[in-house]
Amino acid sequence: MLHSLIAWTIHWAHTPYAWPALFLLAFAESSFFPIPPDVLLIALVLVDPSLAEYYATVCMLGSVLGGMFGYLIGVKGGRPLLERFVAQRKILVTRLYFERYGAWAVGIAAFTPIPYKVFTIAAGVFAANFPRFVWASVLGRGGRFFLVALTLKVFGVYAKPLIERYLNAATVIFVLLLIAGFIVMRKMPWGKLSKLKQ
Repeated sequence: MLHSLIAWTIHWAHTPYAWPALFLLAFAESSFFPIPPDVLLIALVLVDPSLAEYYATVCMLGSVLGGMFGYLIGVKGGRPLLERFVAQRKILVTRLYFERYGAWAVGIAAFTPIPYKVFTIAAGVFAANFPRFVWASVLGRGGRFFLVALTLKVFGVYAKPLIERYLNAATVIFVLLLIAGFIVMRKMPWGKLSKLKQ
């Protein structure tokens, strides 16, 4: 099912609605959609490398605005949402991230495979400083998407045949990165959590 969803996402790269689809995907992924916009961003840059910076900018703007929407969800009623879909100890772990790094915790999630959407909603729940939240999102999401786009712009011609040939393997790697993100989010601060319990 995940492979089909990824294929559906990629197909927008070959339509007249490519950049609006990228914007909407980036927006939605920041609060609820499971597929990162990197998937469509990669496809679009491979189709037209000359527009790499443009697509990275569209992706960043959509993602940051989506993150702001996630923040609003957190402010208006995110705590019950988190408690319904996220384990209590994971909520505590996320809170510890915010206690240690403040709004900049969002920047960590924005750049890495850690689920960004969890942190955008949690930022509103834990009343993170909003201007810092926005700047952390811009730096994290911008850094990630421009790194992807510019790397493909430089090496895309050589990478495209490999990607087309090994799409299934790339999908598996993508899924493993998602899983790694959840593992990192769960395990990294347990030392802090143990001290807190003591």
